[in-house]
Amino acid sequence: MNAHDRDFTGSDLARLHYGDGDFAVLKPGRYVICAVTGLKIPLEQLRYWSAALQEAYAGPSEALQRWRETNGG
Repeated sequence: MNAHDRDFTGSDLARLHYGDGDFAVLKPGRYVICAVTGLKIPLEQLRYWSAALQEAYAGPSEALQRWRETNGG
């Protein structure tokens, strides 16, 4: 699936299954929501997520923050 498969609107929230090193699109859309900041993350910019927690992060600092919160760091 890519951005050219359908004509998405800017409000399309995707639903993903996060794996180790990749993700599967369960519901097509243009973005997901960062679990830490609440920011919209366009799928083409999504690089950080947790397979264990099944959530996305806007960047490395948000991923580290969530790791610290869940691992007592």
